[in-house]
Amino acid sequence: MITNFKTLAVLLCMIGFMSCNANDKKDKKQLALIETKAPHPNKQSIKVALLLDTSNSMDGLIDQAKAQLWDIVNELSYAKCGDEQPNLNIALYEYGNDNINAEEGYIRQVIAFSDDLDEISKQLFSLTTNGGNEYCGQVIQTSLNQLQWGENQDDLKLIFIAGNEPFSQGKISYQDAAKQAHNNGVSVNTIFCGDYNQGISSFWKEGADLAHGDYMAINHNHETTYVATPYDDKILKLNQKLNGTYVAYGNNGRKKMELQAEQDDNAQGYSDENAVSRTVSKSSHLYKNSSWDLVDAEKDKSFKYSELKETELPVELKDKSTKEIKTYILKKRKERESIKTEIQNLNEKRRQFMKTQQKQDDNGLENAMIKAIKTQAKEKNYSW
Repeated sequence: MITNFKTLAVLLCMIGFMSCNANDKKDKKQLALIETKAPHPNKQSIKVALLLDTSNSMDGLIDQAKAQLWDIVNELSYAKCGDEQPNLNIALYEYGNDNINAEEGYIRQVIAFSDDLDEISKQLFSLTTNGGNEYCGQVIQTSLNQLQWGENQDDLKLIFIAGNEPFSQGKISYQDAAKQAHNNGVSVNTIFCGDYNQGISSFWKEGADLAHGDYMAINHNHETTYVATPYDDKILKLNQKLNGTYVAYGNNGRKKMELQAEQDDNAQGYSDENAVSRTVSKSSHLYKNSSWDLVDAEKDKSFKYSELKETELPVELKDKSTKEIKTYILKKRKERESIKTEIQNLNEKRRQFMKTQQKQDDNGLENAMIKAIKTQAKEKNYSW
């Protein structure tokens, strides 16, 4: 029976001849041309394209991805490239679903590269399964052609694709797609949902080998298990305080704040532990909301108080002078930084507690992905 999948993934570039510290040796004019549109021109990025099979029978894997999203984000938040903490951009595709246009290969871009973690979570939770044809070569090629991978050779560029049908299906050869990925400095990591040897015989390992990625086989029906810690309740209470430091502005401010609360609820729907992991993500440098939150927006060099319109301001800041608005934002910033620090400190104790309590499980999605990412990241001098 045609299968479904949903996986979350994250990425690494294998253009092997440049290291994290190579920025000091690059021609500054050339770098400026390459990175003109990037918000942080000298900062590396981890770019992850998740290619999720949403055909039948892979609901268990989709649940794993939803449940483990924040744990994966948290692990990536600890990454360093030299003295820098890289940005994170995630793109999401679904394939193999009968509800998607057949002429497009049953492939749909759910979200292009984005650092909006709430929006990524929303789109992940919106996926549903339905029987279809799974064309691995074509979805890999589509993601390579459509996404803005950039030219920064220090970036980690990674595709994760998972499923359990033969990797060779479809009109686009997986060998050609893998060759294109390799030429573009993108590693393709394949996750076969089932028996390890069966994945080899159905070309999943070859697909990864050709693109200098990792091949993994997991139990897609594996249930995510958690270890409760003495720090969970404190972290969850701090999440409520953290939400109180956001100052929504602009046309979408209120909607984005509602989306934030909705994704809190989605995480809580799995377990307290998953909600804790999301709170930790929200306290990291990867959780950025400058498009709708004044506290984050003010940190951008392009931000100007003089360009704020009265109609864009929240009720508490209407009819306030620029000085009063600045004072209010500064107060919220100090509150947020204090809360974030407290969450991170509690989380470090939580992590140490979990190491003593939790058994290592190498057959789940999260561990398979993190292992592949760290292995490939070493080749570019990324560290944890």
